Amino acid sequence: MLNKLKVISFLISVLFYSVSPSTNIHALALDHTTFGWGYKKNTEHNPPDAGKYAPLLEEYGGFYVDKSGEKVVYLTFDMGYEAGYTSDILDILKEHKVPAAFFLAGHYIDSQPKLLKRMKNEGHIIGNHSWTHRDFTTLSEGKIKEDLERIEKGVEKVLGDGDLKYVRPPRGDFSERTLAITSKLGYVNIFWSSALVDWGGRNSGWQAAFRNVMDHIHPGAIILLHATSKANAEALEHLIQELRKDGYEFKSLDYLLWKETVEPPFNF
Repeated sequence: MLNKLKVISFLISVLFYSVSPSTNIHALALDHTTFGWGYKKNTEHNPPDAGKYAPLLEEYGGFYVDKSGEKVVYLTFDMGYEAGYTSDILDILKEHKVPAAFFLAGHYIDSQPKLLKRMKNEGHIIGNHSWTHRDFTTLSEGKIKEDLERIEKGVEKVLGDGDLKYVRPPRGDFSERTLAITSKLGYVNIFWSSALVDWGGRNSGWQAAFRNVMDHIHPGAIILLHATSKANAEALEHLIQELRKDGYEFKSLDYLLWKETVEPPFNF
């Protein structure tokens, strides 16, 4: 199974690089305006409206949702540090055969090599969340490249392979310039259309975290989670069970990218 996933991942990489726009980065030609990722929720279980952000993200090959209408969801975790819950989360994902993507910052790679190996060995995607978790919009192109390459080298040191293709900008801050830079470096930007809002101390138990997602769930949702709270770990199993009961399937980001780069009918 792992060998098959490696072959599929390689083919996706080849396809992505062949269709990616060759972006020529000219600092004066690109908009430097900083945006904080956000969208307008709805209660009709439709994908949220990301306004002007959506076409800008699409222009540079990024995603915040699967627009196909297929009843699928994608689990993504931002991993800045370990709070003792990741092992439980991996147990749940393994038990229910659910793929996920883990976006890692530098501290996590340095401090949790065993968990990093487990993520990879159990078939999950490793994404780049930058080494220092600094706002890309405040950094030069060279510094962004350096921050991302440090993650690649750190992952390669632990896993023997640092070939990463997905990036999530720290805190969701971005500009046209940073989208162009990361696209030029071969990355697919992954934002989100649903989230367990557990940052800034906003955490009131697994029931609230669970309801926060279920009230606005929609086909093609890319769900943002963190592994830094007990509530998220506890909510995860309930989410998996309830979403499957509602007819949703859990897919990997490679499935989404495959759909976008291969003419239908495709076979993943």
